Amino acid sequence: MGIFHSDVMDIFHEWYYNRHEYAKRWKERTGRPIFGTFCTYVPEELLYAAGILPVRILGSHEIQDVTEPFIFGMFCPFCRDALAQGLKGKYEYLDGIVIAQSCLHFRQTFNTWKSHIPVKYAYYLPMPNEVQSPFSRVYLKGELERFKRFIEEEVGMEIERDRLRDAVVLLNRNRNLLRKIYEFRKEKQPPVTGLECMFMAITSQFIDKEEHNRVLEEVLKVLPERRVDRKTGIRLMTVGSENDDAEFLKMIESLGATIVIDEQCAGSRYFWNPVAISDDIMQSIADRYIDRPPCPTKDYPARNRFHHILKLAKDYNVQGAIIIQQKFCDPHEGDNPVLKNFLQENGIPSILLEFDSINPLGPFRVRVEAFLETLGGIDLFDEGLF
Repeated sequence: MGIFHSDVMDIFHEWYYNRHEYAKRWKERTGRPIFGTFCTYVPEELLYAAGILPVRILGSHEIQDVTEPFIFGMFCPFCRDALAQGLKGKYEYLDGIVIAQSCLHFRQTFNTWKSHIPVKYAYYLPMPNEVQSPFSRVYLKGELERFKRFIEEEVGMEIERDRLRDAVVLLNRNRNLLRKIYEFRKEKQPPVTGLECMFMAITSQFIDKEEHNRVLEEVLKVLPERRVDRKTGIRLMTVGSENDDAEFLKMIESLGATIVIDEQCAGSRYFWNPVAISDDIMQSIADRYIDRPPCPTKDYPARNRFHHILKLAKDYNVQGAIIIQQKFCDPHEGDNPVLKNFLQENGIPSILLEFDSINPLGPFRVRVEAFLETLGGIDLFDEGLF
C-alpha cells in the first residue's frame, strides 16, 4: 500500500527515453501530422484543434559534432543539441516545424532546420517580446489568426470553433492535473520526487495530451497514500534555463535533497496557467500566453518573473535554489546575477551551475554537496570527501 504500481511510473520513464518511437507509432496509428515545436510559447491549442500532434524538439545530452557548420559554436548547447538531433535524422517523422519568437539562438536554430533538414511546413510566429505592452494582447491575437489560416490553407487541416474550444479544454485539463501533482510537493514529506515530476512535465510536451491525462489521473489516485523510501532532506528549487537532464536531477536527489519545485520552461512555466475561456476564444488563448510565467526574453521593463519565483519558493518552503544557465544563454545570463542577489536578500541562498550538452556531474556533485553542507543538509566528512 502507498506505492506506485510500477507500470504507472514506468510509462513516464518509457516516454521520456523513447519519445521518437512513441511519435512514430502515434503517426502510424492515427495517420495525422506531427509538428515539432522549438519553444513553449507555441500555441499548441491551434495544433490540437487541427488534429496535429505538437512535439517539443529536445536534445539527447550526448556529444554532438555536427552543428558547427550550421550555427555558431557560441550558441547555447541546448539549441545545438536539438539541431543535432534533426541533422542526424532523429526527427524524420515531422511534417512541420513551428517557433514562436523567443531568443535569437532558437530563431537561428529554426532557420537552419528549415534550410537544411527536409520538412514540408515551417512557420515562424512573431510572438511579442514586450508582453507588458498594452498592445501585446491584440497583436498576438492577430498573429494567432494568421497561424490558424496557415494551418487551414497551407496544411489543409480545418480548425472549427468547437474543436478549438475542445482543444483548450484538453490542454487546460493537462495543466490542471500537473498543478495538482505539484501541490503534493508542498508536503513536509513529498510523496513524489523532483525527478519523477520532471518526467511528468517534460513528457507532457510531446505525448498526446489525451493519453498523458489518463496516466496523470492514475497518478493522482495513488499519490495521497504514497510514501517514498527516502528522506526529503534539504528542499531545493531549480530556476533558470531549460533543464531536461534526468541524470542531473538524479544526482542532486541522491545527495540528501529533494527538488520540490522548478521555474523552468521544461517544467512549471510550460503548464502553470490555463486558458481562461471566454466567447472570444482566440483572445483567450492569446491572453494565456501573454500572462504565463515569462521567459527572461519577455520580462521587461519590469522583472515580474522574480516575484513569481519568490512566491514559489515560499509556497514550497524552499531552503535553497539551484540557478541553471545553459552556456551562452544571453537572456538568463543577464538575469542571473540580479536574481541571485534578489533571492539572497529574501533569505534564499543559491548556487549557479552552467550547463552544457553533457554536464560534468562529478564537479557538479562536489559543488552541490558543498552547497548542501552550508545549508546544514549534508556532512562532508560522512560523505568521505575529507
